[in-house]
Amino acid sequence: MYKLLTPGPLTTTDTVKRQMMVDHCTWDDDYKAVTQWIRGELLRVAGVDARTYSAVLMQGSGTFGVEAVLTSSVGQADKLLIAANGAYGLRMAEIAQRAGLCHTVYEERYDRVPQARHIEMLLREDPAITHVSVVHCETTSGILNDIQAVARIVKGAGKTLIVDAMSSFGGVEIPMEELGIDFLISSANKCIQGVPGFSFILARRTALEACAGKARSLSLDLYAQWKEMEADGKWRFTSPTHTVLAFAQALRELDAEGGVPARQRRYAQNNRLLIEGMRALGFQTYIDGWVQSPIITTFLYPSGAFSFAEMYAFIKERGYAIYPGKLTDADTFRIGNIGEIYPEDIRRLLEIFREYMGRKEARVCAEK
Repeated sequence: MYKLLTPGPLTTTDTVKRQMMVDHCTWDDDYKAVTQWIRGELLRVAGVDARTYSAVLMQGSGTFGVEAVLTSSVGQADKLLIAANGAYGLRMAEIAQRAGLCHTVYEERYDRVPQARHIEMLLREDPAITHVSVVHCETTSGILNDIQAVARIVKGAGKTLIVDAMSSFGGVEIPMEELGIDFLISSANKCIQGVPGFSFILARRTALEACAGKARSLSLDLYAQWKEMEADGKWRFTSPTHTVLAFAQALRELDAEGGVPARQRRYAQNNRLLIEGMRALGFQTYIDGWVQSPIITTFLYPSGAFSFAEMYAFIKERGYAIYPGKLTDADTFRIGNIGEIYPEDIRRLLEIFREYMGRKEARVCAEK
């Protein structure tokens, strides 16, 4: 057994896992009541008014939720601007291309946040743009994009704002209503600390109504899914029942921890300990501290001979799994610090790294 130091799936509590030992019929009123409770609880976590916003659960991974929003909200007469500074922003561009959405991409360096002033310029130059999408925590690098600055520009221009908050919602406070976010997408197996199986979309009710008739997919029709759930909590197609029950428990545990502010503090403490400890061992981070998220950190390979596969196996044998890098311009690896992970886990991980680096150094000396 080992703990996951990844951005999701992540290590969950035993109490969340135990909820999956119960089988449920999707037609049962008590199961549909769980779905409705989750929808309401997500709005409470987001701090939004249920009269203005609604929650829609969508089968599949987070990418399914992103694709559902893009292909259901961007109509034939609309144009989407995608701000991308990592693999997940570029994935939105691939979705838009495959679906035949009219779109344009503003691509920024992976170690820089998308610049609100540049987005403002693009909107001014192209009045055909109706929607703008951006990733909040881009786990390609671990960067936390400045959605506040982007939102001010986008909403000031009267455009629809779509935020991929896959790896931040529940672990980083997001003033959704204040920022005027129209669609926010996340997943069950991220900062809420559930297990994989569905994504969810928090959306302005007027924005959902505007999706009617626009969907380019049957199963990912966001409007149809919303209308079905609004009726009595039933999903249109077979739902991941065990994941739903686990997620309800995860939401209760988020509340018991003290809500998003408390979880963000724990994640931030984990992240601070991790970065300080890794730097003391000679590892350097890929991005600057002021844009670093409390979710996952990208580290550059150390100098000299180095095998990530060897290091990964060494760490995994001792109880933890880390993540390979996702960059094309540098050799890196990533370490997440979300899920059921605490400072004592980070300290233990640093001890393992210290042991590995010591053995590596001794081997190099012996070979000289």
